[in-house]
Amino acid sequence: MYRFQDCELDPRGFVLRRGDGQVRVERQVFAVLVHLIENRDRVVPKLELLDAVWGNRFISDSALTSRLKDARRAVGDDGQRQEVITTVHGVGYRFVARVEVIGEPGPLPAACLTQEIHYCDSPDGVRLAYALCGDGPPLVKAANWLTHLDHEWSSVIWRHWIQWLAGAHRLIRYDERGCGLSDWDVTEFGLDAWVEDLELVVDSAGVDRFPLLGVSQGGAVAIKYAALHPDRVTQLVLIGAYCRGRLTRARSEEERQEASLDLALGRVSWRRDDAAFRQVFASQFLPDAPRETWNAFNELQRATTSVENVVRFLDAFAHIDVAAVAPKVRCPTLIVHSRGDIRVPESQALELARLIPGSRLVYLDSANHIVTEHEPAWPVLVTEVNRFLAS
Repeated sequence: MYRFQDCELDPRGFVLRRGDGQVRVERQVFAVLVHLIENRDRVVPKLELLDAVWGNRFISDSALTSRLKDARRAVGDDGQRQEVITTVHGVGYRFVARVEVIGEPGPLPAACLTQEIHYCDSPDGVRLAYALCGDGPPLVKAANWLTHLDHEWSSVIWRHWIQWLAGAHRLIRYDERGCGLSDWDVTEFGLDAWVEDLELVVDSAGVDRFPLLGVSQGGAVAIKYAALHPDRVTQLVLIGAYCRGRLTRARSEEERQEASLDLALGRVSWRRDDAAFRQVFASQFLPDAPRETWNAFNELQRATTSVENVVRFLDAFAHIDVAAVAPKVRCPTLIVHSRGDIRVPESQALELARLIPGSRLVYLDSANHIVTEHEPAWPVLVTEVNRFLAS
């Protein structure tokens, strides 16, 4: 972490604090700050800054000027005073505020990195896409609901997750069969096929032993993989996960009716391409998020797969059941769950904690199924998972 003026910047957690509060910054703005701070011993040329933040994309001078203006505003500086970032006309920019390094400097965040897209073929002929980004020890993320390796990179829904996870690891993530950059036209669909796809991706990426992350239904995939491969998974992190889908965990007639109604509504609404339903869906996943985030969630879903596959996903998720497999997990396990989660109630986290031997459960003060970048629960999630992975 870096401390300067009345600010603290955490590259790994993708967090900027000023005074007593956290400052919301856009991804490229944060990357500009990180690159200038880590090269504060010299003037950083414009071209170098453009390459570090945007890679080989063409960016106009006005775009860079705009990001620098936002960066200055975020740390309490401006173009006139220039007490933090100074402009060296005709050359570039330099971070001039006195910086105190708290702990050892970490690697650059994923915002300053690029990702590599690779492909591998499953035994049943499905072409799977997986991505590598970041440096450090490997960390594998099991695929979850409607991912897209390319769109996630800039999506407000997932980009802060990628920046955080790739900040200290070689992050390996992939699009499950039926969505994203992987093949959409597939025959086999369900938990066993998803676990086999994870096995294929891990082998193709060339990693042997690694911590495994499962978010939402990806948690069930991660649980079964960890139980089947105890020699490969060093630690298991489950966030918003469940071991039984809505239909399999329903016990009373009322619960079965509610689960069936939710599934039927999903089938009909997605087949009709009903925007109103997608808005309801977004509000269930992200009830504490603003409308703009709901819209981004809807856009990501529409770009990730076909309507027919969405219906198949919903059916498969509802019938997931790894309750018999979970007690066979032998690696250290951290379970993190939002207390107000509507899609996956906190009782599911408690059930996981009871089933997985020696696991630890941490609740977040949030109602969001996917924790957003600017809510108070985000730094708590980052701290808990980082501490667990470093232990």
